[in-house]
Amino acid sequence: MITVLSTVLGGIGLFLLGMVLMTDGLKTLAGDALRRVLARFTGNRLSAVAAGAGITALVQSSSATTLATIGFVSAGLLSFTGAIGVIIGANLGTTSTGWLVSLLGLKFSIAAAALPLVGVGALLRLVGRGRATHVGLVLAGFGLIFVGIDTLQQGMAGIAGRVDLAFAPGAGLWPRLWLVLVGAAMTVVMQSSSAAMATTLTALAGGAIGLDQAAALVIGQNIGTTVTAGLAAIGASVPARRTALVHALFNIGAGAMAFVILPWFVDLMEWVMAADGSGADQALAIAAFHTAFNLLGALVFVPLVPQLARLAQRILPDRHSPLTRHLDPGLREVPAMAVAAAGETLRGVLAVAIRTVRPILLAPGAPPTTRLQPLEAAVEAAARQIEHLNATDPATLARLAAAYHLLDHVRQFVREIANPGARGALDGLPALRAHALVLAADLDVDGARPAPASADGEFVPMPDSRGDSLRAQILEASAAREIGVDEALSALDVLRWMERLRHHACRAQHYLARLDNGVSLAAR
Repeated sequence: MITVLSTVLGGIGLFLLGMVLMTDGLKTLAGDALRRVLARFTGNRLSAVAAGAGITALVQSSSATTLATIGFVSAGLLSFTGAIGVIIGANLGTTSTGWLVSLLGLKFSIAAAALPLVGVGALLRLVGRGRATHVGLVLAGFGLIFVGIDTLQQGMAGIAGRVDLAFAPGAGLWPRLWLVLVGAAMTVVMQSSSAAMATTLTALAGGAIGLDQAAALVIGQNIGTTVTAGLAAIGASVPARRTALVHALFNIGAGAMAFVILPWFVDLMEWVMAADGSGADQALAIAAFHTAFNLLGALVFVPLVPQLARLAQRILPDRHSPLTRHLDPGLREVPAMAVAAAGETLRGVLAVAIRTVRPILLAPGAPPTTRLQPLEAAVEAAARQIEHLNATDPATLARLAAAYHLLDHVRQFVREIANPGARGALDGLPALRAHALVLAADLDVDGARPAPASADGEFVPMPDSRGDSLRAQILEASAAREIGVDEALSALDVLRWMERLRHHACRAQHYLARLDNGVSLAAR
């Protein structure tokens, strides 16, 4: 019996390791593409559901899709209602694991063919360069999944001959509820609904459990993923907790509907298969059941997306600073999302800083109307968000470099506003005053008008002939004794202060544009 249990545990371990390797490799290969796909295909509810399902089926991890979705909501790049559609789609996409196991892992013995994949993948990971190393992870992970399934089948066949599961019948309300709880516990313990699903399907194919028991377990495993998401959202941002809440509401709702139709499903499958249904055919039926009740849940919940969003917002109101609401330490697991969140935070800081400095330019001597400490704190929080990110793909590295440039210029802009001595002579000369009015007009609530970029995306400074002319006027007026030396030097200080404001605002807008457009060139 110990040998059988060891085989089962080993099979689960191999399956989990394969899932982790394949998911990590696919996420890294996707790189910034995941961000672009979600941004492009979440304009309406149906496309959001399709995007969530497609991405999850591709990377074989609803957690990866959920994390990316949380990142978009946190970064302000995806509406919360759009995120709900992606979450619903992710639950549909994760049912692909059941089809993969039942159609390939149980129908055919491909463990022998999968072992060479493991070897080739490991070799690519060790000696490959660049993207080849991540392709190696995907191949090795894919192979290990089927080696794990084959090992699980051997273990489950041994359990079927030694363990009598009559104490856990699938018929009746309470036995089914108990099996649902067992299924949820399996997902929590394994930290993967895919591994729990594969274990159930191999147990069914090996005769260790019956069709009705497997169906109840799968319902519980589908609900159990909400516990994992809930644990991940503890201490996270409000958007992250709202997303986890919607995830729980959808999975529990879909599971409740599945539990209601379970007796009819079992009767139908037993009638269709009669006495000739093999274990593999029953596993295929369970995979179809898993997809069917998630699809039913999607049909019920997609029209209710606005109501779900309002409910989540009412249960979890956002009391954090609007400037830092995009930031979430959990986003650091997906560098592209962390960069996007920091960029949106710095965009908000720049807008507030410009709204603060414009009245100073329009009315000399006016103190800042906004406390600058929250702006400085938000800039530092954005810096911590992108500090030491483990970014490897060129597109994310380019965006990270642009984010660092943006951080520098926004920080300097805020510091210039906090410099009261630099603006002391704004009323000294009419020409200087007029120059301040021009700068105030150039700075709008969204930031300075960005300078044009060259063909290779480089920053091109805007010529400021007005500043050069004004500098000459001030020096000539001082030479002609029209103004004193101290007044002239003070006026030059103010002129340089305004030039610095323009410079940092224009540069900040330039790098914001690079982040928005996903420029792949390395920012300088």
